[in-house]
Amino acid sequence: MRRNKTITLGEALQDLIREYRLGPGLKEATVINIWESIAGKVITARTKKTYVKNGVLHIHLTSSVVKNELMMLRDAMKTQINSRAGEEVIRDIVLH
Repeated sequence: MRRNKTITLGEALQDLIREYRLGPGLKEATVINIWESIAGKVITARTKKTYVKNGVLHIHLTSSVVKNELMMLRDAMKTQINSRAGEEVIRDIVLH
């Protein structure tokens, strides 16, 4: 039996994401991957936990020196993360 309307795999995945409301969760997972690529190996090695909650990226660090450096770069990092994500996913970055 043949279907009248065939769709591409990409369209089917988009329909699935929209139907199950997975978009925000996928964007947050993308942001965490973007953070790791922006931060690099040195900062990632000093990061205990990273998560996104309500548009805020929370980063738990083990080094106070790295925390102070990142405090000064928060706005630039936020801009870079949002530009790589393609939309404003992160409103603020909180360093713990």
